[in-house]
Amino acid sequence: MEKRTGYLKLVCERKDEKTILRESYSEGAFKITRPVYLTRSGEAYLYVMNPGGGYLEGDSYKMEIHLEKGAEAVVTTQSSTKIYKTRDLPAFQEMEIFLKKGSILEYLPDPIIAYQKARFKQRTVIRMEHGASLIFADILTPGWAPDGTLFRYDLLQSKLEIYQEDQLIVFDHIKIEPDQDITGIGYMEGYTHFGTMLVIDYRVDRLFLEELHEIFHSLSGLRFGLSKLSVPGFALRVLGNTTQEVEKLMNLCHESIRGKLFEKEQVFLRKY
Repeated sequence: MEKRTGYLKLVCERKDEKTILRESYSEGAFKITRPVYLTRSGEAYLYVMNPGGGYLEGDSYKMEIHLEKGAEAVVTTQSSTKIYKTRDLPAFQEMEIFLKKGSILEYLPDPIIAYQKARFKQRTVIRMEHGASLIFADILTPGWAPDGTLFRYDLLQSKLEIYQEDQLIVFDHIKIEPDQDITGIGYMEGYTHFGTMLVIDYRVDRLFLEELHEIFHSLSGLRFGLSKLSVPGFALRVLGNTTQEVEKLMNLCHESIRGKLFEKEQVFLRKY
């Protein structure tokens, strides 16, 4: 195995009325909590931890998540992912996710915070069987700089590929390299924080998307885009000026999915 700063592998399966962690392996600066159960639906809640406190120059991380048939899991992080100065070699994170039929994965990490001179690359590959469901979220934010200005990081790049039965159904590439025009049209357009959520579920239909539009339009100070995918599902993009603004809209989206599509109770992923 390639030497990495942190490596984590999780395998979840359904046993009786709840999802259990059948296999868990970690090394380096990646740890995982034991599953906790915050609702009556039996889904496992797993918190990924990084004892190192942040990503540094040349760091390399890999995470594998496997959900067996009918398994349901919510995976989040204990805190935000902090990217520090990486002048020569960017920090890199790779994720591989495998979802069997009837499984549900809600991947809801805290924001990625890029500080001055930070460079970060991420690649995620998700392979799903028909009948599996996915919520995959990410929030990118600028960190504090000594001179108080924003966009002092050098690079944030994220590539996402989603395959359903070996057919590519989603390819998403986000690349932000701040320069004097970063806030202009076609880039951040005056905003500083960016959020994205990709949802794939056979229950997503036109009526549900229209309901989401109505909910989102009630919020001010944000810009969002909601696009239907070629398979039952959608992509949500959010621009805002604070983490809390972006999280509020994405939390509303998550609550609607859990309540209207999954028919599950709402949950608060308390981190403190």
